[in-house]
Amino acid sequence: MRKIGYAVGLPLILFGLWFVLSSGSESFYAPPLGTILTAFGDTWTWPAIRADVLPSLLRLAAGYLLAAVVGVTLGVAIGLDRRLRATVEPVLEFFRAVPPPVLVPVIMLFAGIGDAMKVIVIVFGCVWPILLNTVEGVRAVDSVQLETARAYGVTGPARITRVILPSASPQIAAGLRQALSIAIILMVISEMFAASNGLGFTIVQFQRSFAIPEMWSGIILLGLLGFGLSLLFRLAERRALRWYEGLRAAQRTR
Repeated sequence: MRKIGYAVGLPLILFGLWFVLSSGSESFYAPPLGTILTAFGDTWTWPAIRADVLPSLLRLAAGYLLAAVVGVTLGVAIGLDRRLRATVEPVLEFFRAVPPPVLVPVIMLFAGIGDAMKVIVIVFGCVWPILLNTVEGVRAVDSVQLETARAYGVTGPARITRVILPSASPQIAAGLRQALSIAIILMVISEMFAASNGLGFTIVQFQRSFAIPEMWSGIILLGLLGFGLSLLFRLAERRALRWYEGLRAAQRTR
């Protein structure tokens, strides 16, 4: 309960300050928070959630999971082979430095303007932190563990699944955590280009039609979704890496 209080305490305080400080606002572009919350309840009903929020979440999930599979698979392969790593590292650094939003028009030429384009944009932006963190995690596997596994006959796929991936999992989880925030940003950006639904599309339509309270309500909903997904990821990470947290706690008490 204390951890939950720490997690939600500051956002509640900030919302309270926003509510008090904006209560007398007469600005068209910065309406009072009370007006925005009223618009939130009127706008984001179940039909709107089904028409705009759920498609966004499905694209986010598809792009994120595909990036995770590709990033971890390639990261393990590159991390295990020193020559392959030396060969592809310059190419990886080049593509990692290219901002994914810049490639949206190029991806549209090959993938069209449908859901495939939006998923590809998310994959392209998310795969790099997962891939590079996986490579570093595999490289950092203790050589003693590898030699011990070899001595006990743990080779081939079993060596990867039982030794390398568990040892590299904290670093992989760090890459997945970074990729989640990138995926949310790219989900919104991709929906601002030639889309007919989604959170990004709806927020832009509110802005273009000067529905400012509704626009702010969409931004708040986006923040709440990001916070909820981050919380779910932390819970899953702690459950999956319980052994690692226990090891760190034992090292701190020595």
